[in-house]
Amino acid sequence: MIKLLMIQPENREINKFRRLQFNNFSQITIPYLAAFVDERHYSITLVDEYCQRIPYRKPFDLVAITVNTPNAPHCYEISAKFRRKGAKVVMGGPHATLLPEEVKEHCDYLLVGEGEITWPEFLRDFRNGTPKEIYKSDTIPELSNLPVPRWDLLKRRRMMKGAVFATRGCPYSCRYCNLKQIYHNCFRTRPIQDVVEEILRIPSRFFVFWDDNLFADTDYAKNLLRAITPLKRKWAAQATLRDCNDEELLRLARAAGCMYLFIGLESFSDASLANAGKKINRVEDYKPLIDNIHSHGIMVQAGIVFGFDGDTKNVFDETLIACETLGIDGATVSILTPFPKTPIYEQLKKEGRLLSEDWGRYNSKTMVTFQPKNMTTEELYDGYLRFRRKFFSLGSFIKRMKVSKTNIAVNFIINLGYRLGIRRS
Repeated sequence: MIKLLMIQPENREINKFRRLQFNNFSQITIPYLAAFVDERHYSITLVDEYCQRIPYRKPFDLVAITVNTPNAPHCYEISAKFRRKGAKVVMGGPHATLLPEEVKEHCDYLLVGEGEITWPEFLRDFRNGTPKEIYKSDTIPELSNLPVPRWDLLKRRRMMKGAVFATRGCPYSCRYCNLKQIYHNCFRTRPIQDVVEEILRIPSRFFVFWDDNLFADTDYAKNLLRAITPLKRKWAAQATLRDCNDEELLRLARAAGCMYLFIGLESFSDASLANAGKKINRVEDYKPLIDNIHSHGIMVQAGIVFGFDGDTKNVFDETLIACETLGIDGATVSILTPFPKTPIYEQLKKEGRLLSEDWGRYNSKTMVTFQPKNMTTEELYDGYLRFRRKFFSLGSFIKRMKVSKTNIAVNFIINLGYRLGIRRS
């Protein structure tokens, strides 16, 4: 029996930031990949560093690590420790796909791209003693007959371990986003009945759709919503504002249990939206579309990014006023981060404005990694912190709820989670 350790890594910096907030759902990657493992040949230990420690003292034959950019240096340290003990290490994930030449220096085996085909192939080869150093996803995987994530292997976090994906990819091409480089450039959907059956097996009544844009295919989304309505679950999803411009879609979403939608507004400045390549957003559309989402009893969690070239030192106060005026229910606030292979990364590198390529600094929450155009790095970071403190203050919450009037009790709990995190930081 091969002893397999599968790790969802989280470095101390981002773990400290996330654990200050209590409303974090578990990531789906490692429980999903664990579902492909044949337990006739492998014994699986799954570790989520959000709430577990890595068992370095236990012996393992194979260690699998999914690597995203801000965790890359941390993953390299994990790998080195296990390799010194004689274990073999296989790495995959977004950063391994973006920078395979870098990542392969820190592991024995590398999986590049989507894993539905390459991960089972690697496991078979490793079991047979014939593993290759690199596996690359050249064929676009079909998203049918997929195994159900092994949530049973994930310890703790009973209420926050529910995630499912119905689609993969995004039809849009924002300049700061690397989805086009990570996935095959092809938006795909799963069979609806497969999604329904998976939701039924999620242990919690609450779950999130892990899709990058659940409503991108409107017809598919409507059929999916009709199918999950009888399940009587509560859920959240990510969508673009333009794709919410559909009365029937919003009505179906609410009937199916949608509590809130994460919507990447990114900015309230047309100049900054142009710099972001967010052509699908128009500031003039924000109010009527958000008002309509609220009218269906659905909360709006806005994705907001500070640091675009159109941003000045006034952007923080202007954004707060706009959020309060529109009744934005919640916000996921980030510092613009030029992830490798994105157009914004290439632009900033060409202009000599990158301050570091220490990937551990690229977490979008606690550090600035480039020279902003219209302010200093300190002004960007301090303004970002100031916005978060003010947005999640009781006074701002009251102002926003007077406009939103949507699920106020639930809204208060969600905002409180962020507020407590800010007070403890």
